[in-house]
Amino acid sequence: MASSKEYLNFVLEQFSELEDVTYRAMMGEYIIYYGGKIVGGIYDDRFLVKPTKSAMTKMPDASMELPYEGAKEMILVDDIEDKEFMRELLEAMYDELPAPKKKKK
Repeated sequence: MASSKEYLNFVLEQFSELEDVTYRAMMGEYIIYYGGKIVGGIYDDRFLVKPTKSAMTKMPDASMELPYEGAKEMILVDDIEDKEFMRELLEAMYDELPAPKKKKK
């Protein structure tokens, strides 16, 4: 099941206080970037983030879910309505995320 554009727009609105939050559509789902780094994505209308130490600290009781068959587990963000929490989550995760890969020419 693909994610809806409405859910994507809702998630992006939750990050409206942050600059440099972007997305890329991929096979009916959406990859979410912050400052050029992948933080997670929207899969089947669920917002999942990479399991960084800071994300796990901020959401100790969150469930781990597969974004799609064969993928690594990611953290399901339940508190998606809390704009301040969402902003703090991405800011906390940023330094732990790998730098974007250089594109081959």
